[in-house]
Amino acid sequence: MQPIQPETLGARLPAQRTATPDGGFAVVDVETTGLGRSDRVISAGVYQLDPDGEITDHWYTLVNPERDPGPVWIHGLTAQLLSGAPTFPEIADEFAARLADRVLVAHNALFDWNMISREFSRAGRRAPVDQRICTMVLSRDLRLPLPNGKLASLAAHFGVQQRHAHNALDDARVLAEAFRPSLELARLGGVPLPLQTCVAVTDLGEDEPVSPGRSSWNGAAYRQAKKRPPCPYPNPGRWEDGKPLVQGMRVAFTGDTATDRELLEDRATEAGLHIASSVSRLTSLLVTNEPNSWSGKARKAREVGTPVVGEDAFLQLLREVAPHPGA
Repeated sequence: MQPIQPETLGARLPAQRTATPDGGFAVVDVETTGLGRSDRVISAGVYQLDPDGEITDHWYTLVNPERDPGPVWIHGLTAQLLSGAPTFPEIADEFAARLADRVLVAHNALFDWNMISREFSRAGRRAPVDQRICTMVLSRDLRLPLPNGKLASLAAHFGVQQRHAHNALDDARVLAEAFRPSLELARLGGVPLPLQTCVAVTDLGEDEPVSPGRSSWNGAAYRQAKKRPPCPYPNPGRWEDGKPLVQGMRVAFTGDTATDRELLEDRATEAGLHIASSVSRLTSLLVTNEPNSWSGKARKAREVGTPVVGEDAFLQLLREVAPHPGA
C-alpha cells in the first residue's frame, strides 16, 4: 500500500483541522522498572506542544521507585542513581501541570498511560488526561512506509536524530519532532487523529508477587484461558499492515491490557476471529502492549515474524473485520 502524500490527499479530500483541546499536546515517554502492573515509573519526559504541534516547553525528572530499578541494561538507571531522586508523589503536582488539558501523545501510548495512571492512583489522584494518541496507530493510519513499529524507524522516516535511546527526555523529544509532520500530514489529508479515551487504571497490581531484586519484566501472572467454541472459518493467513482483519484469522494476546482480556477476546470471537492460546507460524496477529517483553508469545512472534499490534490499534481493526472469502 502506498504511503499517504499530502499533495495527493489534498486533491482527494479537503484539508481539515481535527479538533483538539486548546491546550494542545503533551508528548510523553516514561522509563519503568518493567512491564507489569506492579512495576513503577523511574523517569519521565514531557514535551509540551501547541495545537499546531510546535514545541513550547519540556520537562524531565528521575523518580525513585523505592524498589529494584529493573532492566538497568536497557534504561541505564541504577539503584544508586535513583536513590536520591524524588518519589512519584513528590513530583505528581509538576507532572500533572505538564499534562493538564492536553492530549497525551506517546509511542505505544496505552503502555505509557497505564504506567502513569497507576502512579497517580497510588498517590491517591487521577492523571489529568482525557484523551491520548498512539503514534504507532497514527503512523499506520497515514500509511507511512515504516519497516516496523519502533520509534527509531519513525524518527528515521522524518529525519529526526536519536541521541540517547531509552532516555525518557530524548525519546520524548524525538517523538515530539516526529509528531509535528505526522500531525501536518493528517490535517492536510483529512485523516482523523486516532484519539482514544483515557480510563483511569485502578488495578495497581499490588497483589502480584515481585521477588526481591526482580521486577515483573518477564511477563504477567498466569491467567486461565476461557474455553470457546471452534471458529467456523478457516485461517486465511497472516494479517497485513494497512489491510483489515479477516474472519478466521488466528489472534493471540499477551501481557497487560487496559480492556479486560476476556472482553477483548469476546469481541474478537464475535467478529469471527479465532483466539489462539499460543503463537506459531500460523498465527495471524499478536496483540500486546509490550512488544519487547520476554513472554513466550512475544519471543515466538519475533522468532517467526508474526505481525504485532498494540491494544489501541487492535480495537480500531475490530471496527471493520472483513468477511471470510469463502463465506
